[in-house]
Amino acid sequence: MEAVRPCRPARAGRTFRTVSRTAGTAGDRIADIGLVFFAACFAVLTADAVLAGEHLSPDALFADQAVGALACVSLFVRRRRPVQLAVVLLVAGVFSHFVTGATIVAVFTVAAGRPLRTTGLVAGFAFAPVPFLIASGPALDDPRTVSGMTYFALLAAAIGWGLFVRSRRQLVASLRERAERAHEEARRTAREDIAREMHDVLAHRLSLLSVHAGALQFNPEASAEEVQRTAGVIRDSAHEALEDLREVIGVLRGTASSETARPQPELADLRRLAEESRAAGTDVTLRLETAPGQTAPGQAGADGSRGAAGTRRGDPAAPPAAVGRTAYRIVQEALTNARKHAPLSPVTVTVSGGPREGLTVLVRNPAPADGRRQPGPDAGESAAFVPEAAVSGVPGAGQGLVGLAERAELAGGTMEYGRFGADFRVRAWLPWAPGRDPLEAAAPAPDPAL
Repeated sequence: MEAVRPCRPARAGRTFRTVSRTAGTAGDRIADIGLVFFAACFAVLTADAVLAGEHLSPDALFADQAVGALACVSLFVRRRRPVQLAVVLLVAGVFSHFVTGATIVAVFTVAAGRPLRTTGLVAGFAFAPVPFLIASGPALDDPRTVSGMTYFALLAAAIGWGLFVRSRRQLVASLRERAERAHEEARRTAREDIAREMHDVLAHRLSLLSVHAGALQFNPEASAEEVQRTAGVIRDSAHEALEDLREVIGVLRGTASSETARPQPELADLRRLAEESRAAGTDVTLRLETAPGQTAPGQAGADGSRGAAGTRRGDPAAPPAAVGRTAYRIVQEALTNARKHAPLSPVTVTVSGGPREGLTVLVRNPAPADGRRQPGPDAGESAAFVPEAAVSGVPGAGQGLVGLAERAELAGGTMEYGRFGADFRVRAWLPWAPGRDPLEAAAPAPDPAL
């Protein structure tokens, strides 16, 4: 999976500058040519109105037109030097009648691409002559007065339009950055979901493999029957791990189908999970108390677990599949954690609750003291064959319980774990109504076009 560069949020107070780009693109060049053409056409079309009441000699008129032409050409540098260009053209406007179009473009560029402070200074410089013109009491029927009022009105309109364009660009950039952050957050969440699901699926299987392989290593005097039985368990665990891995990858790639997909674990599969742990030498007592039991209260089933309604596949009294799967993963990781850190110690798993009070999962085992770990009274021959050295070296990254807490939170529940007196306990509460399923959330959404 390719690494994703984290998205850095913009620093506070940083001004978004959209126009001051030195590397021009084809679109920028077309826009520059269009604005130069606009300024030239504006000068030509307004020449009669601008020169009304003016008496210029042919040389003065030619010089005025030349200044206007230079002003239009100077717009090609408006992206690199917008403020300087605007100030020069505003000064030139005092002497020339043909720079109005270029000046409008220049002040628009400043307003659209520079900070508000800079825009305010340029606007103040542009409108500085207005108080003096008003104080001089010009005649309103004078063509030059009308021309001057029109000039300042056009400048005000250009600045206002530039500020609008600037705010719109900032809004678009902000929305784009927000979308990028949301996309990055979604990818990060998906990666965490994938990592959590892969850990929960494989850690249990691989820890069983490690325990049984260690049993073969540390029992050189084992009988042929014991070796054969342990090798079969190792083979079955490896096959199960491969099938689980294939299932997760199929879901994440969106290639898993309902016909070929393996059934996801539910609450009813806790009995099988307990049997696997017993085969690895862990004494597991399982109590399922999610509803009035099909087995009488206190009466153990054939596998040593207590019966309860809603704990068999297809039972209508069972909790929703997502809730049952989350509870299964919590018990699975808790057993794996106990096998790593308190091998051969008895573990008690209690699952209780109902639609009103939710589902409570409690896993507890004696906390190891002074490195001494004793097998439970019902561990049986599996514990005799699996020595403590075979399980004490099972590695762990310490992320399993953290991932369980995240999984419970995603499902809308809570989880706590730690030492409580002489026991280490993992306790989780899950709402009966399903929350967010990490495996389904990490899977790609179907394409509506298909």
